[in-house]
Amino acid sequence: MRDLVEIGMGREARRAYDLDQIEIVPSRRTRSSQAVSTAWQLDAYRFDIPLMTHPTDAVVSPSSAVRVGELGGLGVLNAEGLWARHADAEGALAKVLEAAAGDEPDSALAMLQELHQAPIREDLIAEALRPLREGSHTVAARVSPQRARELTPALLAAGVEVLVVQGTIISAEHVSAVPEPTPEPLNLKDFIADLDVPVVAGGVGDYRTALHLMRTGAAGVIVGYGQSTATTTDEVLGVGVPMATAIVDAAAARRDYLDETGGRYVHVIADGGIGTSGDIARAVACGADAVMLGEQLAEAAESPAGGLYWTSSAAHPSLPRSEITGLARSGRSLEQVLFGPTDSPYGTTNLFGALRRAMAKTGYSDLKEFQRVGLNLRT
Repeated sequence: MRDLVEIGMGREARRAYDLDQIEIVPSRRTRSSQAVSTAWQLDAYRFDIPLMTHPTDAVVSPSSAVRVGELGGLGVLNAEGLWARHADAEGALAKVLEAAAGDEPDSALAMLQELHQAPIREDLIAEALRPLREGSHTVAARVSPQRARELTPALLAAGVEVLVVQGTIISAEHVSAVPEPTPEPLNLKDFIADLDVPVVAGGVGDYRTALHLMRTGAAGVIVGYGQSTATTTDEVLGVGVPMATAIVDAAAARRDYLDETGGRYVHVIADGGIGTSGDIARAVACGADAVMLGEQLAEAAESPAGGLYWTSSAAHPSLPRSEITGLARSGRSLEQVLFGPTDSPYGTTNLFGALRRAMAKTGYSDLKEFQRVGLNLRT
């Protein structure tokens, strides 16, 4: 039953919950963490940990994507970012870092917008994805819904095996008031039907939109819009997605779609509202199959932006919805951030070692089982 609260005469709002309001309930059984599997499989592609990287140039370069693949996750390159627009992407990134170190707080964002005015080049996309392909890692790239039809042929030619169609908010239907000859809005169902690679689409924040996206044939649905200390979507648009409720709703849509289709399973990927390893465990417990992390990886030595973080919406030419934030560099490697060891007691490193331990402490042996763990609501 939906929990509705009256917020004024004749107007109700649904009560929703963030991940930090949820607690996992231990069961009567525990097990050794060595007897726990965090493996995750998307279509034909298997990963040791349920990790997709948030597709931002701040943490995903060709080399860092390769490293994520070596460590068992899925690195997703932004096919509309700096590596797709500049032959010297590292030099372009250095300009952003230099501006961020100056006295004007908005100059780095202005520099990022300026750098994104350069045209996207198909040859640069292919070159950026080449290390993943040659290293035999799963090749994944993100496009926006607006550029998906235009860029996908080049991405497929470059060897993309998982296509991520991601915007702040995405739907299966888009209503346009712009007359011809503006290109017809993307019809995801027709678009996905013509592809031979799995498509992960999002973000969504409610049951109905998640179900609609599942019906397009998407292999995975992204829940959330990358909420972090850098995102300003709630301030700019007034749009918010309390993640625990959003994940549970998407998981309910997955269950109903599974029944509707007689067995077609669509993965739920949680993107946002995750600050610690405990939040990763809570996201899976609420029904997520995997998490999309960005800010949590920015402190790693392999992160290309030197500890700065932003989402792809920071470069929007007229309405950016992410600032550029600076995070303290710990000197830890990406492997330490994901698997430890760590001397921090706050859940910001050894992220997936902690997930494994949470599963062990509650007696569950794999991710699908862990989605059935008991939950309490902290009031």
